[in-house]
Amino acid sequence: MKPLTIAIDGPAASGKSTIGYYLAGHLGYLFLDTGVLYRAATWAVLDRGIRVEAEERVAALAEQVDIEVLPPTEDDGRQCTVRVDGRDVTWEIRSPRVEASVSPVSAYPGVREALTRRMRAIARQGRVVMVGRDIGTVVIPDADLKLYVIASADERARRRYLELREKGKRVTYDEVLAGIRQRDTIDSERETAPLRAAPDAILIDTTNLGIETMFAEVEKLVHPCEAGLHTRSL
Repeated sequence: MKPLTIAIDGPAASGKSTIGYYLAGHLGYLFLDTGVLYRAATWAVLDRGIRVEAEERVAALAEQVDIEVLPPTEDDGRQCTVRVDGRDVTWEIRSPRVEASVSPVSAYPGVREALTRRMRAIARQGRVVMVGRDIGTVVIPDADLKLYVIASADERARRRYLELREKGKRVTYDEVLAGIRQRDTIDSERETAPLRAAPDAILIDTTNLGIETMFAEVEKLVHPCEAGLHTRSL
């Protein structure tokens, strides 16, 4: 039997979203990159002129703001459409401004609690591939299949640098690498739901894997998930 809920975690630019999007399409499941919820909440904070350091106000907004994650509504390379209070912010939530603020915003317990409730409601419907940083450990620890995707910091920075350059962003590789390392530190050292692999997650290192190889290896994991797989590396 195929897993009805798949949790994929890992650090920024490790390839987890690429894998998740592929699996969702392959299985005909909903793809939910939970990072877009945190980015959308962060965008809303900045749009309203709320200081990122104002934890109570930030958490209150996360409870109230209307965030929609929908199938793509435009053929412009997006994996989904993200709306905040009815406004399409799909690409705006990928801006450097949001990138610089999303880790501290997502570290607030009140923000995580508010958005985790939304994620669990989606997971209860089944047939979902959910991607993030605490999906297998906190959001849906009873997921049928858990993957933890990693890659070296240098490789992740290279991927993000090329992505940003393709979008016309003026950045240097060193700037991107510094941002990746800062994000890793914040995500792994935060008190609430730190980034870590679930004990029963399957570890996938994508540092030296091409796209086709990555997909082929991950696809093998979908069908035997109920056979008692334990943590291993690909």
